[in-house]
Amino acid sequence: MRTSRRSIDSPGSSTGSGLRTGLAVAGIGLLASWLVVRSKTAQAESENPPRGKFVDVDGVRLHYLERGSGPTLVLLHGNGVVANDFEYSGLMSQLSGRYRVIAFDRPGYGYSDRPRSTVWTPDAQARLLHHALQEIGVDSAIVLGHSWGTMVALAMGLQVPDFVRGLVLLSGYYYPTLRLDVPFVAQPAIPVVGDLLRHTVSPLVSRLLWPLLCKRVFAPMLVSERFKQLSPWMALRPKQLRASGAEAALMIPAAMSLSKRLDQLRVPVEIITGTQDKIVKPTPHSERLHEELQAGGKSSTLHLQPGVGHMVHYSEPERVASAVDAIAAQVGEPIGMRSPQAEALARASESGV
Repeated sequence: MRTSRRSIDSPGSSTGSGLRTGLAVAGIGLLASWLVVRSKTAQAESENPPRGKFVDVDGVRLHYLERGSGPTLVLLHGNGVVANDFEYSGLMSQLSGRYRVIAFDRPGYGYSDRPRSTVWTPDAQARLLHHALQEIGVDSAIVLGHSWGTMVALAMGLQVPDFVRGLVLLSGYYYPTLRLDVPFVAQPAIPVVGDLLRHTVSPLVSRLLWPLLCKRVFAPMLVSERFKQLSPWMALRPKQLRASGAEAALMIPAAMSLSKRLDQLRVPVEIITGTQDKIVKPTPHSERLHEELQAGGKSSTLHLQPGVGHMVHYSEPERVASAVDAIAAQVGEPIGMRSPQAEALARASESGV
């Protein structure tokens, strides 16, 4: 009688085979994701080429839009968008009739560089942008910031108060508060792991979530049709996701640093926020900032826009433009912007002739 023999795989052999199969599938998935992200990034940049000018300063190449003439107004966008956000909102066209409006792609956004050798805090960005403005011939400016850009605007006002004539702050984050979204949003900035994710999985997941993200920043209002001009894939390119992630990680410590120096602020401030902002609640930020500035004898005006969310420059562009005009009226015409005739009259008045 012959005894049949059965081949029995060892548990370790089965596990090893399954692990190899899983790794192979994951590798193929990551490769496919990388190819899609690479293709979508190239397509987005081809369809949305740089429409402004470039300036090289402190070893960084910055892209900026410039429109109009008159006293200089600098616009600093928030996290996740680009300088064109101010075009889409209509703010640039509304203000360029009476100001020289300059909107920067902040470091890492749009077509601006963001070298890894620098930690791009609001203070670091403020220094860079101030040097860039000097490089393109700006002697003084009103500075407007939205969301994360308000911290850069504040830093510039603290660093160079003789250069910054006044601040207009929209929907800003000014004090360290608990942010449960930071660990998730900051992931693309993590070295190695974040680099892998932002070139593969993160842009695809973010693209699926894009409609919900847009709805949240505009809530309770509908997403503006003008905002839909922003290409999602321009915002979700790997380099911009790294900038967004890094700024999410920096947000709380940056606010902590700036809030300790508010007593040093010497320039007038106009603060605008929506009462229904779901991203940065007005009471612990805009309202508190206004109260603290006023208590310290600073010039501050607060505008609370009823029923408006985070994207106040889309829903209330006229209110924003009025705030810029209020700063300009308060600080007067900058000497550098006088006409030759006005300059001659001023000299004659000073000499008593």
